[in-house]
Amino acid sequence: MSIANKPVDSHEQTDSRDKLTSIDSLNCDNHYATLPAHFYNKQMPDGISDPKMVSLNPQVLALLDLDNAVADSDALLQLCSGNYLPSCFDPLAMKYTGHQFGHYNPDLGDGRGLLLAQVKDNDASGDSSNNTTWDLHLKGAGRTPYSRQGDGRAVLRSSIREYLCSAAMQGLGIPTTQALSVVVGSDTVMREQVEQAAMVVRVAESHVRFGHFEHFYYTQRLDDLKLMLDYTLTKHFPDALNEEVPYLAFYKQVMTTTAELMAHWQAVGFVHGVMNTDNMSILGQTFDYGPFAFQDNFDPAYVCNHTDYSGRYAFNQQPQVGYWNLMALGRALTPFVDIDPLNAVLQTYDDIFLAKLRELMRGKLGLQQVHDTDGELIKHLLEILAGSAVDYTYFFRLLSDFNSAEDTDNSLIRDQFIDREAFDAWAVKYQQRLVLESSVDELRKVSMNQVNPKYILRNYLAQQAITQATDYDYSLVNELLEVLANPFAEHPEFEKLAALPPEWGRKMVLSCSS
Repeated sequence: MSIANKPVDSHEQTDSRDKLTSIDSLNCDNHYATLPAHFYNKQMPDGISDPKMVSLNPQVLALLDLDNAVADSDALLQLCSGNYLPSCFDPLAMKYTGHQFGHYNPDLGDGRGLLLAQVKDNDASGDSSNNTTWDLHLKGAGRTPYSRQGDGRAVLRSSIREYLCSAAMQGLGIPTTQALSVVVGSDTVMREQVEQAAMVVRVAESHVRFGHFEHFYYTQRLDDLKLMLDYTLTKHFPDALNEEVPYLAFYKQVMTTTAELMAHWQAVGFVHGVMNTDNMSILGQTFDYGPFAFQDNFDPAYVCNHTDYSGRYAFNQQPQVGYWNLMALGRALTPFVDIDPLNAVLQTYDDIFLAKLRELMRGKLGLQQVHDTDGELIKHLLEILAGSAVDYTYFFRLLSDFNSAEDTDNSLIRDQFIDREAFDAWAVKYQQRLVLESSVDELRKVSMNQVNPKYILRNYLAQQAITQATDYDYSLVNELLEVLANPFAEHPEFEKLAALPPEWGRKMVLSCSS
């Protein structure tokens, strides 16, 4: 299908200062489109036929200041399926490159997605300085010059996974891009088998990746590289412009947010699966959800991507890959920043990562104070979790019931371990550590349950939701969306979604194909 002009629904007329009741009232500021034409390719999306709304995220709808009345409008459905665009939209496919599995690939770019528009939120105060600009990106929008023999489509399977995982990460408080909607059509596409075509509308503050800068560096288009840097600092890092060396200040901020993002991933047991530099956001947000996974039975060397033959993107390699990717970004800045100060910034990565990881892990353990022995306590725990293949999320939620009274066996927690003596040895140290800071069990339980989720997007749950959705039953997708938006609450009506995975659902290995 192609873009068609369409009248606005009569019930969508704007009747509120704060909320927009029409997608045609979105306020566009398409600043990326003001860059030179060779930074991108302008084109319209190729919409999908007979679209059906699988799910719409009300939190993201509100983020865009769209009223709930818009949710049921045909105009929104047609927008989310690539069949209608408001007049201020100016869709384009970005050009970038990047390192894939450590090898530079010059042929990358938006091969199946389009930046539809950049829209400002509707600040009722009228103060434009408070406005955030949101990228609306349509994934599965058809072929672009960067499709590399692909069809430019996304499938229902991968679309549901990205939609739900971005909601899960947002609920967990982990920096992430978000997703407004999943729409499925009657069109079919061939992957390993025939699948349903689908689309996701991704919402982010920026779609600029490490690979944007690599593109201009490796093609030695240094004027364009400088223009890309100046644009990025102006729009996303304005404070860096006031520093003595603005590009170095920019690099330091990217390094810091990336290091902290890696700590968040490790603390929650998240495996990204494909940490190529073209999948790294300059804002330190989780980006491009593909063959991701959350740890079930804890395995530091878990690889969730079946094409990752070397284990480059294994769970325990992610912090080092974050460092490597930052090194690649730093190399792209060397035409304008001396190598020595770039290296000096990069050498602070480990300290920032470890400090953030220990802060997060102390929270998971219910520890309020900082002690020198914390690193060893955390390391020992991860070792015994791996040694007994204990379920990572279930263990930390259960740990909030730990009784710190001396000589208590804490049998329910202990029974999660094959090697119970290993747990006993750790539990003694943990009990002593709790006593050291006069921890109160009841208060600690409350704080731990605010950072240790009861619900995560386990791959077996995602697969069940996908299987049901192929039969046009979207109920599980929307149930998961509800619990993942607040994964720390009990949600007794959805208790089944907190269950441990069946044997077939453990350590699932997934494909990049989407």
